[in-house]
Amino acid sequence: MPEFQSPLVPVVVIDDATAAGPLADALVEGGLPIVEVTLRTAAGLEAIRRLSGREDIQVGAGTVLSVAELDQAVAAGAQFIVSPGTSPALLDRAAELGVWAIPGAVTASEVLQVLERGLNQIKFFPAAAAGGPPVIKALSGPFSAARFIPTGGIGPANLAEYLNLPSVAAVGGSWMVPRQAIAARDFGAIRGLVGEAAALAAQIRQGKEQ
Repeated sequence: MPEFQSPLVPVVVIDDATAAGPLADALVEGGLPIVEVTLRTAAGLEAIRRLSGREDIQVGAGTVLSVAELDQAVAAGAQFIVSPGTSPALLDRAAELGVWAIPGAVTASEVLQVLERGLNQIKFFPAAAAGGPPVIKALSGPFSAARFIPTGGIGPANLAEYLNLPSVAAVGGSWMVPRQAIAARDFGAIRGLVGEAAALAAQIRQGKEQ
């Protein structure tokens, strides 16, 4: 299975595709060479297309809700696909294309459905609303092969609660890439937030390993 280049996955909502390049620069310079561009706006696919040729950052598509969107994201150059839920149609298409897919799951039945497909990376969304670390820890008991990427309601204050769990492969979040800051093209501020987030994640992971 492919792996993320960072324990944090910045989840981006972008309204102007021309901001994609400077945003990627800020992410790389700040220490998080990865981005999940959500398809929540009309600019999402074009942003992915603009970033797809770069070798210094992993570029994925998030909020993929249909086979058509999956096809469009792959055509745009997305290296991985993230869905908030588990869809047999999406998983079938991803398998057909050989695409790195990360489906969403928050229940035992959904996790089992993903594992039966030979996948083990699972988006746990909405993390906080679905019960947070205690639920992930409970699911990790019977499903020891699962590697969760929790997203939703996570920030600096509770990041350690998630990253300290052995079954958490990475954490998705948007606090280091605020939509308003991207729209205002305040990439210096974003670079600072990304640097702080990367340093915090590294500190948490290093403490976990000691």
